[in-house]
Amino acid sequence: MTSLPNASHDDSIDDFETLAVHAGPAPDPATGAVLPPVHQNTTYLQDGVGRDRGFTYSRCGNPTVSALELALGQLEAAPPAIAFSTGMAATTTLLLALCRAGDRVVCGDVVYGGTVRFLEKVLAGFGVRACFVDTSDLDAIRAALREPTRLVFLESPANPTLKLTDLEAVAAMARAAGAVTCVDNTFLTAALQRPLELGADLSLYSTTKFLEGHNATVGGAIVTRDSELAERIRFVRNTAGTIQAPWESWLTLRGIRTLSLRLERHSANALAVARFLESHPAVAEVHYPGLESFPQHQLAQRQQRSGGGVLAFLLRDELPGGALEAGKVLMASLRLWTLAENLGAVESLVTHPATMTHGTMDPDARRKAGLADGLVRLSAGIERGGDLIADLDRALALVTAKVEEVVR
Repeated sequence: MTSLPNASHDDSIDDFETLAVHAGPAPDPATGAVLPPVHQNTTYLQDGVGRDRGFTYSRCGNPTVSALELALGQLEAAPPAIAFSTGMAATTTLLLALCRAGDRVVCGDVVYGGTVRFLEKVLAGFGVRACFVDTSDLDAIRAALREPTRLVFLESPANPTLKLTDLEAVAAMARAAGAVTCVDNTFLTAALQRPLELGADLSLYSTTKFLEGHNATVGGAIVTRDSELAERIRFVRNTAGTIQAPWESWLTLRGIRTLSLRLERHSANALAVARFLESHPAVAEVHYPGLESFPQHQLAQRQQRSGGGVLAFLLRDELPGGALEAGKVLMASLRLWTLAENLGAVESLVTHPATMTHGTMDPDARRKAGLADGLVRLSAGIERGGDLIADLDRALALVTAKVEEVVR
């Protein structure tokens, strides 16, 4: 049960679908506006020296940003979240807030490429070490935690292979080792997975993706029930100036109201597409937690409400020109799947991780993590599922002939 302290109606809501619609502030008391207004301003009147009304300067806090933070916290039965200008701003601020020279971060071996880049190319220069571990392997996590560790950072499902981590088990091991656990929950959101309820200390989001859901903003957020962690992260956000802007906050708050409906459709479409691809002769592997054939399907059923809207598949190397060339032809032939570096929007998107989202990773490390050159990531939108499948079917039928033309 989640309490909505600012609501003017019954504030005890058990159902997430209802909560997502009503989370955040009550209607504006001055005007009755159902959605909070956009406070697009820099500074705020103070009633006297040292007597402000809760806001002083929008780098420190803004009423519209606070409205989003309240809603995001309520979605996870937590205090208000901490909102950031981008998902990477959230990750960057978290790492700066928690880590000092000599500290060690145990990070999943399959995470967003920007996270790897910041750990290896920036924080390493300040004496923070990163150890990349297969977080789906509990023995590997256990071994990694034998050395003093400040933070365990992971994604589940992981981007882009959809590999899962047993969040409850890893959070318990990290806590016993004196480490903080942060789960990047961008792929599922609180609608489909609750990391804090599974023992994690922090949930991190690129709100750019499913939370806002319309390819209209960039943003990030961190949710925690640990007041000391929240205070430290807010301090660093204020110091670094990484707060989210009010207009982006308002759009994201509006997006949350349809979050449950959208994710239901995203997930249904992704599952239908995954089943289609699984039976296609040009496809070698399909990665989607909702498939019964997915190696971690039982874990997905235990800690997720559904498989989510993202899947990945590997084209067969036997295709003319190889899987990489076949993937290029496939992505150029699609009509309804837009080639872009994003996911979680109402439009269906296709991405080539090896050259796009993870293009800056060391090639050997990329291949070791399972990011083959022929891997294709799909973000299923909310279009009619049959149309999405028909588009893929048509493009796959063109692959062999067109690849032969390219390599001839």
